[in-house]
Amino acid sequence: NLSFEDLIQDAQQWVRILKENKKFSKIIIIGHSEGSLIGMNAAKNANGFISLAGAGRSADLILKEQLGAQPKQVQDLCFPIIDSLTAGKLVDNVNPMLNSLFRSSVQPYMISWFKHNPQVDLKALKFPCLIIQGDNDLQVSINDARLLAATKNNNQLVIIERMNHVLKIIDSGVKSDNIAAYSNPMIPIAQELTKAIVKYIGSLK
Repeated sequence: NLSFEDLIQDAQQWVRILKENKKFSKIIIIGHSEGSLIGMNAAKNANGFISLAGAGRSADLILKEQLGAQPKQVQDLCFPIIDSLTAGKLVDNVNPMLNSLFRSSVQPYMISWFKHNPQVDLKALKFPCLIIQGDNDLQVSINDARLLAATKNNNQLVIIERMNHVLKIIDSGVKSDNIAAYSNPMIPIAQELTKAIVKYIGSLK
């Protein structure tokens, strides 16, 4: 029964609770990856928002792009399902091979997720936002970050060299090394990332 709106509402409730606590002078939302889309929708009553490796296009377009690496037969099965869900229509007959993606129980969630265009949602925020993206990210492109940054003139864009999707610096251009870093706790978060976050928070009035 989970919908994307449930995730947004949970985050919005936390913003409300924290704003009532006088210990905090500002509330800044930081959203990573899919959490970027959740965060920007929860940040309307916050003081700032930071997107880390957040998509700049709706999830249906991202999913189609990712499936573009699959054989045409797979695309021919998946794309009509994605189009149907984007139109708000459930799909009854899903090839069992595709259950991990499109099983009936997850389709309502995908419909609610596909409705959101991050460029539109981010533009609705009234304060400058910080968009951070690594150029060694296997999942989200620099173009996505640029699309987000372009939604408002006062947004800030920071591209961090060699940073991957989980915010770690990977010197190697080898894909397997990049993926291995996801589960290696010995690799620290990129220092330039933390500096950019601190600078942005300090700039908020």
